[in-house]
Amino acid sequence: MKHHGSTSFFVVGEGVLEFDGSGEPAARQPLAVEELRRFRFSRMGPEGVQTPEDARIALAEAMTAAGPQPDSADPAVPAGFTYLGQFVDHDLTMDRTESQLGGDVNLDDLVQGRSPALDLDSVYGRGPLDPTDRVFYAADQVKLKVGRTSKTPVPDNRTNVELEGFDLPRAGSGVTGADRRRALIPDLRNDENLAVAQTHLAFIRFHNRVVDELARTGLSGQRLFQAARAQVVRHYQWMLRHDHLPRVVDPAIVDDVFATGRRFFEAGDGHRSATQPATMPLEFSVAAYRLGHSMIRGAYQWNRVFRTPENEQDTGALGAGTLLQLFTFSGTSGNFVNGSDLDDPNTPGPDALPTNWVADFRRLYDFTEVGRPDLAPGLGGGNVTKLIDSLLVDPLTQLPAGTFEGRGQVVPPIHRNLAFRNLTRANMVRLASGQQMASLFDVEPLTAEQILVGNGGARLDGLPEEQRAALVEATPLWFYTLREAEFGDGLLGPVGGRIVAEVFHRSMESSRSSIVREPYWRPEFGPDPTTFRMTDLLLFAFEGKADLLNPLGD
Repeated sequence: MKHHGSTSFFVVGEGVLEFDGSGEPAARQPLAVEELRRFRFSRMGPEGVQTPEDARIALAEAMTAAGPQPDSADPAVPAGFTYLGQFVDHDLTMDRTESQLGGDVNLDDLVQGRSPALDLDSVYGRGPLDPTDRVFYAADQVKLKVGRTSKTPVPDNRTNVELEGFDLPRAGSGVTGADRRRALIPDLRNDENLAVAQTHLAFIRFHNRVVDELARTGLSGQRLFQAARAQVVRHYQWMLRHDHLPRVVDPAIVDDVFATGRRFFEAGDGHRSATQPATMPLEFSVAAYRLGHSMIRGAYQWNRVFRTPENEQDTGALGAGTLLQLFTFSGTSGNFVNGSDLDDPNTPGPDALPTNWVADFRRLYDFTEVGRPDLAPGLGGGNVTKLIDSLLVDPLTQLPAGTFEGRGQVVPPIHRNLAFRNLTRANMVRLASGQQMASLFDVEPLTAEQILVGNGGARLDGLPEEQRAALVEATPLWFYTLREAEFGDGLLGPVGGRIVAEVFHRSMESSRSSIVREPYWRPEFGPDPTTFRMTDLLLFAFEGKADLLNPLGD
């Protein structure tokens, strides 16, 4: 499952769910090779009822209606966490056996590779000794490759240079421009927008810095690589548990799950559960963890070049970077050419990210939180996420075809609407409703008024009465979890939060390196043995230097 356009799922205990053009599901028994190799989904709850297409269209249009949308607050969530969340989703659903079907792979790798785990397979692939994935690695087979930006004279001489280490590594050759721009990373979804691509680059740099640190202990070769990878993964998990999750899920739910264990997802005897392969619940993948779509902004103060001008004399600022531009300046969805046809893989242009689009991480994360006021953003300020609610920004009605493998095809306009795609995918797998999951978790469901009126989210008064009644009876789980967040100060609550926290816990538990199975492990690369946040990861990866976190300056 490498792309968002998947039309089949291997659901453990049900078989392979496949869908024709109408979206109607058909289940069949998996072939022997599929059962062995395909990514493994499951259900936490029962099957739900399907929502008719006209109702899905009406709800999607209500969720993406143009209008003012509130920012996160009390406290505000820095905007980088939106794309960290996307990076994590790709890590969880990365199937590292997919690209080698028909090749040799051992059973342990098969079981681990087709199961969800928070182990950064989307960064490491199958490792530097794999004949296919070694292309991601430097000549020493220990460090990961980085890329070089392409120079541009806009707006000044500081961008008219190539910068080593500030783009993903790229193929640089091939028949089409898309081939040449292809990132040399295990999961090309991490290059479908510039924000997640620069996040992936930060993890590459973090790994390489950890390698340098551990090399001082005398380790070398593959022993050094394995030790660095294990440390990187554990620090990553610690950061997710203590920094990322509490910003999007009710912290009380997170603390309960990590202190007392799971109650609903692959629960039971902890030791027995930990040794069995994990699965990915459809309720998480298709609904609850799509919370990040609500956090996306329509534009960002990206760096000193792409920010809102202060006044008419501020000619060095070319305007905030739009969401469309974040897609444009990526290799999977875009072509590095402003205003071009993103659906055309042959558009001429540079083969690497233009220097003027390198991220200023000070605008994506708040370094003043960690005692670095010198890393406060310059003119234009920083960015916070949109409040988690049932509204998505209007640009998400016009997804580039490259985000769902649609390049070169005629795509109906509604199929470019992200809300419609989410609702339709849930419909395809007959996902449980929000009310069914509330019943399973033994929590009070949202009332009819809460579902229909909400608390500052999507307005449903334009839906016909029969659609509104059906929505109250069986609310699509993704919409339900977002409505729930509207009544929880922008945090996922008793249904959505429980799903997300339990899947994170299980996915850490099943990883080869695991802070759940190793509860006494503590981080080494933060300010103290109990603290490691995303800002700490960035500070270590970029050596704590302003000119690396923000190479274009102010």
